[in-house]
Amino acid sequence: MTLFTRRETLASLSAAAALGANGLRAQPHSRFIYRKGTRLIRDGQPWHYVGTNMWYAAYLGADAAYGNRDRLQRELDRVAALGIQSIRLLGSSELSPLLHSVRPTFRDQTNHYNETLLQGLDFALAEMGKRDIKAVIYIANFWEWSGGFMTYLYWTNGGHYLNMNDPAHPWPQFADMSSDFYGSSKAVGMLNGYIRAVVGRRNTITGRPYSQDPTIQAWQLANEPRPGESPDVYARHLPAYLAWIDHTSGLIKSIDPNHMVSTGSEGTQGCHDSDTCVRDAHSSPHIDYVTAHIWPQNWSWADPKDLSGTWPMVEKNTRAYFARQVAIAQSLNKPLVIEEFGFPRDNGSFDPGTPTTYKDKFYSLIYELALESMRSGGPVAGTHFWAWSGEGRAQHPDHRFQPGDTNYVGDPPHEPQGWYGVFDVDASTQTVIRDQAAAVRALSAVAARRGERG
Repeated sequence: MTLFTRRETLASLSAAAALGANGLRAQPHSRFIYRKGTRLIRDGQPWHYVGTNMWYAAYLGADAAYGNRDRLQRELDRVAALGIQSIRLLGSSELSPLLHSVRPTFRDQTNHYNETLLQGLDFALAEMGKRDIKAVIYIANFWEWSGGFMTYLYWTNGGHYLNMNDPAHPWPQFADMSSDFYGSSKAVGMLNGYIRAVVGRRNTITGRPYSQDPTIQAWQLANEPRPGESPDVYARHLPAYLAWIDHTSGLIKSIDPNHMVSTGSEGTQGCHDSDTCVRDAHSSPHIDYVTAHIWPQNWSWADPKDLSGTWPMVEKNTRAYFARQVAIAQSLNKPLVIEEFGFPRDNGSFDPGTPTTYKDKFYSLIYELALESMRSGGPVAGTHFWAWSGEGRAQHPDHRFQPGDTNYVGDPPHEPQGWYGVFDVDASTQTVIRDQAAAVRALSAVAARRGERG
């Protein structure tokens, strides 16, 4: 079981006391988005939105050789023109020996964090604020591509680690070891130090404390935290996993009571296929909404070389999975955000501008299900497709990321560059996104005319 300091426990209890049964802060400020029951509330009215993932936003925002502020501004202009209102981005990375992990990083083993990259995050938030785009910032990662939990373990367990997809350590050995993180008081303590620094930061561009910045929609504990894969590991780690979620979200709320906190969970797929696990993970009073991710190819529903033949399975399983996550959110009386979903291009291509027939069909399916929930008063509040690649392009013929690459796309460094991203030339996919954004805005306009209030 993870050990927490008395100060962290008291902070968690204090944050809990500030929350009512519906998850509201005492006297919530209208500048900030908050939740009430199964709704997100903005400016006193129910808020629904279309969002995207742009893990690399802080990297582009850095005033350094690996940054490109002009490109970041162009990308934000593009997504704003599509009607996107929220971006999920990386707010941490850890220097590690793991293969395919990004460089440079927000931090190393010391408590002297990378100010240049943190100022890149400052710049990204300042530019998003100008365009009225909200930010969901995840501050850890279960996976290796940003260092993640495995790196915190490496720093604190005498230098032991596993690489993802190492033939000598096949699945699920990486996931099982990564989930050791929750029970390591040293590793958790190092992350907590980083949380205090970032959540408590003052933006060097705007001069505004992060806790007072309405650009931030929510802090997120981690990208896809899992309690373990093997049945014995899952059973052993689950109590520490749940305790970590509750205490870490409470720590964030104690530093920043104005903003929401979410887990970053994939839903039942990342919780041992257990509805109870997902409910327990999101039942903490510090967790404001439920998250879910949907990955048909990764989950062996879709064959990129036979998308037409496997589409019936994709549609059936997606509808069932979506409904299952909706039911969990309803049981918790909390909103649901589908914050990652992706699909391959026709014939498994990675190249910009190649056909996206079934990708567009999958996006349309997710958006149809989301709109159905929104229109019927269900818990779905928003969606984030994975991911915006914009003008980024793979720098090598094999579409693999190499150390030193700076032409970031939506696919992180461990994945083929172009696998799931939406490029600036992908006109048909952008039309699907734009149409959904317009439909969601129309819902908000109807609610405003009816005088619906939060």
